[in-house]
Amino acid sequence: MISKRPFFSVIIPTYNRPRQLRSCLKALSNLDYPRDCFEVIVVDDGNNVSMGPIVSSFKDRLDVTLVRQWHGGPAAARNTGAMRARGEFLAFTDDDCTPAADWLHNLAARFIKAPDPAVGGKTINALRANRYSVASQIVVDYLYQWYNTNPEQARFSASNNLAIPAKGFHAIGGFDTTFTRAAGEDREFCDRWLYHGYRLVYAPEVLVYHRHSLTFGTFLSQHFKYGRGAFRFHQAERVRHNLKRVRLQPFSFYQCLVKAPLFRATGQQAFMLSGLMLICQISTTVGYLWEQILGTREKC
Repeated sequence: MISKRPFFSVIIPTYNRPRQLRSCLKALSNLDYPRDCFEVIVVDDGNNVSMGPIVSSFKDRLDVTLVRQWHGGPAAARNTGAMRARGEFLAFTDDDCTPAADWLHNLAARFIKAPDPAVGGKTINALRANRYSVASQIVVDYLYQWYNTNPEQARFSASNNLAIPAKGFHAIGGFDTTFTRAAGEDREFCDRWLYHGYRLVYAPEVLVYHRHSLTFGTFLSQHFKYGRGAFRFHQAERVRHNLKRVRLQPFSFYQCLVKAPLFRATGQQAFMLSGLMLICQISTTVGYLWEQILGTREKC
C-alpha cells in the first residue's frame, strides 16, 4: 500500500503533429496534481520538424524533457521514454490526446489502493462532428465492452490512456518494438502483461480526450494498419500461449460490432455509422491478409 502521492512519469511519443503536441502539453500543465509529483517525457520519434521550441515553451509550467530517437514507431518511442523515466508509475498518452484535469489524481487514487495492477482509462472522442472519428471511437468502445466485462480483470487497454508500475513494465520488457506502427502493440503488451501474471484494471473515471481527425481515406488506412497489427498480434499470441491455431473471435463479435451504432445513434446517422463499421471491418480484414501474405513471402 502506498502512503504518499505516487510520482508519475508521463510519456508521450510524438511524430509530425506539433499542433496536437502543444495541446497535449497545455492540458498536462493544467492537471490538478502537484507539479513536484510528476514529470513529462516527450519522445521525438524522428519528426521532420523540431519539437524543441514547443517543449521549451512549457518549461516554466512543467518538469518536461525532450528525448530524440530515429523513427521507430510509438512502441519504441514509449520504451525510450520509459528508460529515461524516474517515476514509480509510467503514464502513457499520445500527442493527439488531452488528459482531463483529474487524470493523474484519479490514477493516483487507483494506485494508492492497489499499486501492482496496470490501469487503463477511458478515451473519449473530442471530434464529435467528424463522422470517421466517431466511428473509430465506437470501435474502441466496443472492444472495451467486449474485453473488459469485469473491470477488475480487464484484458485490453489502448496505449493512449494506460498507466503501469515501472517495475513491472521493465520486468516484461516494455512494448514490443517489432510493432513499428500504431497498431496492435497495445494488444500485444496487454496480453503479455497478463501472461506474466500481472493484473489489468479498467478505470472509466481516468479520462483522456482524443482529437484524431480522420477523412474517409485516413479512416480506411487506419483500419488497414489495425488489420496488419492484428495479424502480428495473433502470431505473437499463438507462440506465447502455445496455440495450435490462431484464436479469432466468434462471428457474433463482428456482427455485433456492425450493429453497435444502431444502439448509440438514431435515424440516418445510425445507419451511416453502421455502414462505416462494415467498411472498417473489410479494411481490417484486407490489412490482416496483406500482412499474412507478406509474412509468407518473407519465409520463401
